[in-house]
Amino acid sequence: MSPRPQSEQKATIRQLLEFALVWIVVQSLKVLPRATARGIGASIGKFAFRRLGRLREVGLRNLELALPELPEAKRNRILASVYRNLGWLLAEFCQMAKYSSDEASGFIRYDGLEHYLGARARGKGVLVLTGHLGAWELSSFYHSLKDYPMGLVIRRLDNPLVDRFVNRIRCLHGNRVIHKDDFARGLIASMRAGETVGILMDTNMTPPQGVFVPFFGVEACTASGLARVASKTGAAVVPGFLLYEESEQQYVLRFGEELALQRSDDNEADALANTALFTAVIERYVRQYPEQWLWMHRRWKTRPVGTDRIY
Repeated sequence: MSPRPQSEQKATIRQLLEFALVWIVVQSLKVLPRATARGIGASIGKFAFRRLGRLREVGLRNLELALPELPEAKRNRILASVYRNLGWLLAEFCQMAKYSSDEASGFIRYDGLEHYLGARARGKGVLVLTGHLGAWELSSFYHSLKDYPMGLVIRRLDNPLVDRFVNRIRCLHGNRVIHKDDFARGLIASMRAGETVGILMDTNMTPPQGVFVPFFGVEACTASGLARVASKTGAAVVPGFLLYEESEQQYVLRFGEELALQRSDDNEADALANTALFTAVIERYVRQYPEQWLWMHRRWKTRPVGTDRIY
């Protein structure tokens, strides 16, 4: 047997080192009191805000594009808060494996659970419309702790060792992963079985999987798969976000009312209209909690033909 090429050996070593780093971080924060872990997470976020200049520039560009009425100082404060919240989310993820239902209920409460339960009772499946807002990793985990496991549509992480490790934590209480490369088939099967699936629908896409709809008044290429599956299966679409309420010093898993979808004989028109509706719902939540959205993502990277680049 011939030895593996040097490039493959280096890739394997890099994956092992990345996995070791992730494992060490998770295990280190897991054993600490939750408040201490969140404090360390916030410090990591503060460091990242100061040191990761390119991401900070993208975040400020997005804030300037989406919220031009805000003064520059306010946009900087929002972005700094985003990094703090990401640090908190890191800490929560590291601690999740040890949370019990009762313990997690000490710092998370439901709001609008009846909207989710009513949609689920129809028996045609529930598509939870969500995004990279608030504590998205903790939201589905808490829902599973309360005996409402769900499917999670995610992109495979580049490092397969880290991918398996992270997914094991996500799925400790009955959640299951649906990878984006098996998106349509897995989603349709779940809806026909009357199950629940959460979809992060606020990332940049490319045609033909994405269609252009307004997001903060700027055309954004957005995944239309959720709209197409909902139309095909009759599944309910319910907004769901786990948001940190400063006034309460706790998280709130908030479910909105089931969305009324356009249904006609024109499937393409329906897909476009419903994708625009979903994006408008996400925008409404982001406007209410701007310090909790992932502004560092190049959401408007894909541009309509003939328009200028944003980044």
